[in-house]
Amino acid sequence: ISFKKLEVDIMAMITVDGAAMPCPSTFQWGLQDISAAESGRTDDSIMHKNRVAQKRKISLAWNGVDWATTSQILSAFNPEYVQVTYPDMLSGTNETRTFYVGDRSAPVKWWWVGNQRMESVSFDIIEV
Repeated sequence: ISFKKLEVDIMAMITVDGAAMPCPSTFQWGLQDISAAESGRTDDSIMHKNRVAQKRKISLAWNGVDWATTSQILSAFNPEYVQVTYPDMLSGTNETRTFYVGDRSAPVKWWWVGNQRMESVSFDIIEV
């Protein structure tokens, strides 16, 4: 009997500037409409949205990660702008877009020698 080695190409769910990230516990995809400055309701109560663009917003969280993984995630998303490859729900494919990062938080769950854990690491990334 001959056995062939099965090789599987596993792509990370998210890469940041080409570096694979741990799979997040939360990945919430969103699409924001950007309206022109003159948008709004007129006196006849009709909304004039005047959409000029749409931008992705992704909420990310990693639960129960250790100190080293927390540092890896926060360091990857620390630059002012990052190139993120992710599964896009609208196109149905993986896309690479430029994002900036919102406020980040990492509350401590427990802390003792050799077992520092964060409750979560979470933030939003918003398309530029």
